[in-house]
Amino acid sequence: MDGLSWRPMMPHDLGAVVALAEALFPDHYEAPERFAERLRASPTFCRVLAPEAGAIRGYLIAYPWPLGRIPPLNQALESIAGHDAIHVHDLGLHPRAAGQGHARAAVADLVARSDGAAIALVAVNRSVPFWRAHGFREAPCPPSAEKLASYGADARYMVRRP
Repeated sequence: MDGLSWRPMMPHDLGAVVALAEALFPDHYEAPERFAERLRASPTFCRVLAPEAGAIRGYLIAYPWPLGRIPPLNQALESIAGHDAIHVHDLGLHPRAAGQGHARAAVADLVARSDGAAIALVAVNRSVPFWRAHGFREAPCPPSAEKLASYGADARYMVRRP
């Protein structure tokens, strides 16, 4: 997997991103139009991991969102203008790209581009230790308890403060 680097996600990447998301997160289905909407809403924070020419091996989707609120799965977003945090919606790596520091690089890049804003996410699939290692801490999210439960029994709302 040499030669992989993170670059801005482009509309022509969406088919590969959706296919990878479906393979990695079968219990968290989101329609292709949700991916396109999130890219249009926040191209600054949407990235793909790929060689200069070749198949996408990872993706990161993030966008401005209110701290303490959880976006619903597979539903249209409200306006993202003026929100006080960055929400990591998805970070996914093809199994052949895992364990090589690419996820760590994606998080570092996101932190650098966040301009000092808090970064929040819902950790799923037993990923809490990974996020903890990158400065995220579990945070209460009582108004969104129902939405949090929709992400699965092991889902945890986590925040990385500047």
